[in-house]
Amino acid sequence: MFIDFQSKNYKPKDALKEVIEKKIKKLDKYFDEDVSVKVMMKETKDIETLELTIVLGSVVLRAEVSGDHGQTMYELIDIAVPKIEKQIKKHHSIIASKSKKFRQKEIAKSIKEEEKKTSEIVRTKSYFLEPMSDIEAMAELELVGHNFYVFLNKDTEKVNVLYKRNDGNYGIIEAVQE
Repeated sequence: MFIDFQSKNYKPKDALKEVIEKKIKKLDKYFDEDVSVKVMMKETKDIETLELTIVLGSVVLRAEVSGDHGQTMYELIDIAVPKIEKQIKKHHSIIASKSKKFRQKEIAKSIKEEEKKTSEIVRTKSYFLEPMSDIEAMAELELVGHNFYVFLNKDTEKVNVLYKRNDGNYGIIEAVQE
């Protein structure tokens, strides 16, 4: 397992890196091959934030925890690892239920989220759209843990946005051109 440490407005000590590495290495049992884990440590206004990101082909598993109550990075890693471990287990169960043809796509940019404080565009993401069914898109939406998922519908060959409704069901917005 390859661990990529990154920091923003935070200077991690070697002892902290060793503790984080030891805890993340325990996740190695879930993977057949080497995977890369990005560990982002940042501090804003005396609030420490830890992000763990694992990219598995077309799937991004991510856990972000903040020390809103004065928690340290040592405490945050104890919260983040079980959180991402739960996503890994969920991912494995979805893969097991799917056919052997699990689609692969590349992600053009690494994912990191920052809180939006103003009404301006602060980030642009781009990624490769691979055709998939509505069911596959729902599985992806659940894996990434967001409110919406953009995908290329393989039946209509149009860009769709799948979103989770307040009532727990799903909705699809289909992009059309005149």
